[in-house]
Amino acid sequence: MLITTTNTLQGRDITEYRGLVTGEAILGANIFKDLFAGIRDIVGGRSGAYEEELGRAREIALSEMQQRARAMGANAVIGVDLDYETVGQGGSMLMVSATGTAVIVAGL
Repeated sequence: MLITTTNTLQGRDITEYRGLVTGEAILGANIFKDLFAGIRDIVGGRSGAYEEELGRAREIALSEMQQRARAMGANAVIGVDLDYETVGQGGSMLMVSATGTAVIVAGL
């Protein structure tokens, strides 16, 4: 399935718009990862453990969005937007949401 942040596809015709699709992922922060990230995992101001969790949440949200688009009969999602938020008491959880428009593209 084609996924893009643009609203048009160069050289391709969108033949039908199926509607809005979303995918979400909420992951709890592991207390031990949090404690040790500050000690052993920060290199050059970046935390590998946090980056790994962000990547995992993003993949879950995109996958869920694609599944919903397939269920609508779409073969592509355009205009995709990713949003990252912390939720829960004290921002203890990470939420990633993916939103786009499910479409049918000719020739895919």
